[in-house]
This record gives sequence, C-alpha cells and structure tokens, in this order.
Amino acid sequence: MLSVAICDDDPADLLQEQACLEAYFRARPELEGQVFPFSSGGRLLEAVAARGRFDLYVLDVVMPAMDGIQTGLALRAQGDNGEILYLTSSRDYAVDSYEVDAFFYLLKPVEQEKLFQVLDRAAEQLRRRDTEGILIRTPGGVQRVPLDQILYVERVKTHMRYYCTDGTVDTTTLRCSFHKAAEPLLADRRFAQCGASFVLNLRHIRGVDTQSALLDTGGRVPIPRRAAPALKQAWGAYWLEVNDA
Repeated sequence: MLSVAICDDDPADLLQEQACLEAYFRARPELEGQVFPFSSGGRLLEAVAARGRFDLYVLDVVMPAMDGIQTGLALRAQGDNGEILYLTSSRDYAVDSYEVDAFFYLLKPVEQEKLFQVLDRAAEQLRRRDTEGILIRTPGGVQRVPLDQILYVERVKTHMRYYCTDGTVDTTTLRCSFHKAAEPLLADRRFAQCGASFVLNLRHIRGVDTQSALLDTGGRVPIPRRAAPALKQAWGAYWLEVNDA
C-alpha cells in the first residue's frame, strides 16, 4: 500500500491534485494507494509526527508560513526519505528542490499524462527500495537491511558498524579486509568508499567539506582530509547521473 501526502494551500488545486492521484491509482490497479490531502506544511508535519512517514509527498512550493521547500527540508532533517514531487506555478525554486533531494519538479498546470509518467517512476523507485537489501551477519544471526536505509558504514575495531536511519547494526568479527567485506555495497552506485574505514551512501549526503560529510539526517561523518576531494567528486557524479536518468 503506497501512502501519498498532497500539500497545497489552494483549495481548488488541492482537490484537483487529489482527484488526479486517485485517478492514477484507479488506472494502476496493481498498485494499492491511499491519498492524504493537507492544506499547509505545518499540518503535514503534524500528521507525520502522529502516524509516521508517507511514501510519496506531492508538495506545492509557494505556500504561506512554511513553503514547500521548507517543508521538504523539515522532512529530511528528521530522516524522512520519502520521495518528494514538487508541483508549482513558479520556475524560481527548481534549484532549491535539489537541496531537498526532490524526485521531480513539475510546473502547473500539469498534464495528467505527464504526471502519470512521473508517478510511475516514483512507484518503481519505491519498489526498488523495498526489494533491494543486504544480508549482514551479526552476533545475533543474519539480518537483512534495505540499502536505502544505510547512511554509512564504518570499520570499528574488528567489525563493521552499519549506521542506518533506524539505528546501528554491528557485524561479526571481520575475516577479511574492510574493502573486501564492503564489496556488496560498493557494487551499488549509491555507495562509495572514503578512506580505509568508511563507506557512505551518496544518496544521503547533502554536502562535503574538507573534514566531514553532511547527511540528510543532520548528522556529520568525519572523513580523512585526503579522501574528501574523491568523495566530493563521486557525490557530484552520482547526482548528475540520477538527474539525467
């Protein structure tokens, strides 16, 4: 069941967008979905705090009090990795939407065919998130962790520690090099090794300086100074590839 939150301060636009989303799910009977409308970013955030995150957010950009960009940043700051689709009448915020890791940015009025195409891509992205994971040997047994939930991995003494959106997972004692043990992650384009002891999920990085990587959760990962340029290059190349896809 896909949960979709729509946020728009214009009542007419909100009703139209809700009707479009419900029509989409009727046209895709293999996808079960539920649409939740909100008239402000504040009310949306209150709902997230009460019920948990949504799979997809369809946000207007220009709204009073808290606009769509601010709402998206607030969601990311609390570790919400739901897909964000912006619908707006203004081109002025397209660059800002990248800071929120928005899935797409569409100008109003949106043609239904175009919207359905973007929603298909979002649904496929969400499906991959649910099915792609890695098996980790822990002291308590084998545990499966979705790749998208992994923020970064660090070598800690004799084992690997996975820092995830919902906590940490420690492996059993390593019997090979850190790089060798990290190969299943490094085979995915989202991950890049930084120095001898870190592997980071590029999708969760919001910025890189000479000493650390800023995560979308608000945390920072200390990185070796000499490794910073290569990580910054890998991070930029990843987002260029994603945005060109």
